[in-house]
Amino acid sequence: MPLDRNQLAKRAAQELRDGFYVNLGIGIPTLVANYVPADMTVWLQSENGLLGMGAFPTEDAVDADLINAGKQTVTGVPGHSFFSSADSFGMIRGGHIDLAILGAMEVSQEGDLANWMIPGKLVKGMGGAMDLVAGVKRRIVVMDHANKRGDAKVIPACTLPLTGKHCVDMLITDLCVMLMDETSRRFVLMEVAPGVSVDDVRSRTTADFRISPNLSEIQL
Repeated sequence: MPLDRNQLAKRAAQELRDGFYVNLGIGIPTLVANYVPADMTVWLQSENGLLGMGAFPTEDAVDADLINAGKQTVTGVPGHSFFSSADSFGMIRGGHIDLAILGAMEVSQEGDLANWMIPGKLVKGMGGAMDLVAGVKRRIVVMDHANKRGDAKVIPACTLPLTGKHCVDMLITDLCVMLMDETSRRFVLMEVAPGVSVDDVRSRTTADFRISPNLSEIQL
């Protein structure tokens, strides 16, 4: 059956590596902070000027002044630090962030990303998304495979305003895990959720994609 939000975050956390500097986008990606392995040191960075985010706080540990870029209250790990957003964006633009885990409204078959606005709807702005897809070493998108209407979100070409072109390296959805092949500029289906078939993925995907000969089931 399809993965829920916490299972998506748990699968994304499997891509973390010891010593990584990681930026988590708003929405499902923020939940990744709850699944950092206990024996791993990962520095979570927020573009509003925080390095060293921890898991979400319990009710008795909420500090209203300690928030991430999505204005959610967070905790800090030992050694965390605060600085200006200018310094924070300098880290991103300077190539010092190893991994960004972001949400998306649409992803094209070539790895283009649209994740910041729907024309005609009120939005807060681009935020750090455009800088993240341009300046970070690796970009993973975590999202539902289809929108609330059931329409595909992995499509031949994005219809919404782009955040970046050819910038999505891995796609983790409630149905599957796909990895971008740089040679063909197509996603390769690597893993499927328990109980989900290749045909299930095809039925909710309008984009062209390949299937790995080593296709496996997502392990959590």
